[in-house]
Amino acid sequence: MKKPYEKPFIHRSRGGVANKFGGLAHTRVMPAVEGIPVAELVEKYGSPLFVFSEKVIRAKHAELIQAFSRRYPKVQHAWSYKTNYLKGICRTMHCLGSWAEVVSAMEYEMALNNGVAPARIVFNGPYKPYDILKRALQDGAMVNMDSMDELYDAERIAADMGQKAAMGLRVNMGLGSHAAWDRFGFNLDDGSAMQALKRALAGGKIRIIGLHAHIGTFILDPDLYRRQVTKLIQLCRTIQDEFGLNMEYLDIGGGFASRNRLKGTYLSTADMAPAFEAYAEAVCDPILNGFAVQDLPLLLLESGRAMIDEAGSLITTVAAVKRLTGGLRGVVLDAGVNLLFTAFWYDHEVFPTVERGRSPVEHVLYGPLCMQIDVIREQIKLPHLEKGDQVVIRPVGAYNNTQWLQFIHLRPNVVMIGENGTAAVIRKAESVEYLQEQECLPPWLE
Repeated sequence: MKKPYEKPFIHRSRGGVANKFGGLAHTRVMPAVEGIPVAELVEKYGSPLFVFSEKVIRAKHAELIQAFSRRYPKVQHAWSYKTNYLKGICRTMHCLGSWAEVVSAMEYEMALNNGVAPARIVFNGPYKPYDILKRALQDGAMVNMDSMDELYDAERIAADMGQKAAMGLRVNMGLGSHAAWDRFGFNLDDGSAMQALKRALAGGKIRIIGLHAHIGTFILDPDLYRRQVTKLIQLCRTIQDEFGLNMEYLDIGGGFASRNRLKGTYLSTADMAPAFEAYAEAVCDPILNGFAVQDLPLLLLESGRAMIDEAGSLITTVAAVKRLTGGLRGVVLDAGVNLLFTAFWYDHEVFPTVERGRSPVEHVLYGPLCMQIDVIREQIKLPHLEKGDQVVIRPVGAYNNTQWLQFIHLRPNVVMIGENGTAAVIRKAESVEYLQEQECLPPWLE
């Protein structure tokens, strides 16, 4: 297939004083996103504005699949809807071959509306109301059991269906010093997982066909996944020895880190985040060597953040500049934590769009909310900014469009830039009418 044409570009070289890592202390500018000038995007779609790159999404997806498929023959990615469930993002993932991973009735409906077959929907989460659990089991979705109460509900549903219900078992485990996510599923180390398995099989209404474990989020150490799958393999062997069952799939969840920067880290996460190759090697080698060839399970991946974070940018405009009592320049932007929820735990990169040639100085970046907590960056060196200037904040593709809210301000346009270099709206900016359309007045206030 012929690759799309990419325009050449030239970066201006600048001198400067070396920082403690040997690099030059200067600020990069970002006048365009995927070749489209920021000023042009703002003029057409307004500010603030979320922008997604289809080219980056496709590249990250290909990178993940290649890294794992080179090492293991049966790999399937399921797109994590909670990371970003905008229809344009989900459809792009599904067109690339990803299934859907959902954790609620709402997300299950979204996946169906996006054309995903129920057999390609992985249903996780601690809260599956009876009606949606019944529908998912009847549809043939891949449901991972999270609690004994869910098991009891599933047995009632199976009895109504007149046939056994196929389910996976979600487990959690200790991994040394890593804090265990023991809220979800059944603990492997204290025997709860095996007890739940025995109870499910003894009831005669549930078929356990797979194992699921999600060890956490933003995992920077691939060896944790090696320890995770090693424990899952041991559980598979026990199940096979005691009950003669072979697991059809191993679902290792998500948690791969993006190249965002966690607050409090000394080095940039861009220098710390492992490549997909490192995760794949840690996961695939133990599984490939832990089973007979004819018994190899399907390996399910639920990566979300690492797939979409770097594809998203937020364009925002300087609304005001002031000098604070501590001496910092305070900059008020038209986008706040109502849109950029991840600013609470990431120090996002911030790029001016105009080169003014001035030495960078310390700034604090605020949003437009009338709230003291509305801080985008607590301290960052930037060149001189003025009212009306645009800046680009990135990467912001993960979790912001699912956790944003209409607090004080409405939510803005979201656009995607296709591989052909054209932009299209994938979510329209909101209006007050849209915000209030579900509200009703009591008769005495009409």
